Amino acid sequence: MAPMRRDGADVGWSLVVPLKPLLRAKSRLSGAAGEEFRPRLALAFALDTVTAALACKDVRDVAVVTDDRVAGERLAALGARIVPDTPAGGLNAALAHGAGAVRARRPGAAVAALNADLPALRPAELEQVLHSASLFPRAFLADAADIGTTLLTATSGVELEPAFGGASRARHLASGAREITASSVPSVRRDVDTGEDLLAALALGVGPHTALQAPHLAGGAGLAATATGAPEGASRLLPPQVTASGARSAEAPGA
Repeated sequence: MAPMRRDGADVGWSLVVPLKPLLRAKSRLSGAAGEEFRPRLALAFALDTVTAALACKDVRDVAVVTDDRVAGERLAALGARIVPDTPAGGLNAALAHGAGAVRARRPGAAVAALNADLPALRPAELEQVLHSASLFPRAFLADAADIGTTLLTATSGVELEPAFGGASRARHLASGAREITASSVPSVRRDVDTGEDLLAALALGVGPHTALQAPHLAGGAGLAATATGAPEGASRLLPPQVTASGARSAEAPGA
């Protein structure tokens, strides 16, 4: 259930997650993942991101803006709303369109744009960031490199004004959005564009879908070790120091 104020007003966040067609997604991972395997890895990232987002108690719903049929079906099965990318004008146009689609249904929605490549995302860390963001009309969280952005928020009645891509941290700062500087939310900042980024995400602990794909990475055999919390009947292989993140691993056994 979405959070409610004492006066009964709905204050749950609606997240907008953009996802390119899988054949074009995560092109910089081709070296680490291989060209044929890369789309599967991009889908795994998105599945883990949306799973963790939906498990965050401050998140009311998640809208994924994508034209990829396979990804749309898999993400809808998790509970996400699929919004076709009708503008077809790139990342920021997709985000503005998604925010508009959310507010067409719920005009007072607080909206947040969230990257689709956060495979280590933890619901409790996302909750912490969203709580901080609720204090400002617009706010954002920089990525782990302090160059880009992984999350941009706009409270009720405020336009999102996304400026993602490249050095978006500077653009969002210049636009008047307040930067969230919490140091205890590494999973919300750890987006994955390169092989080095992926190793860093694995070290934090990735969700079940990305964990299933880890053994297929270039050189992955040397990193393999069993991790707990796998979907029933599935083997999960990760580097020895890695533990699974996401909604299921955050729960007590049997929860």
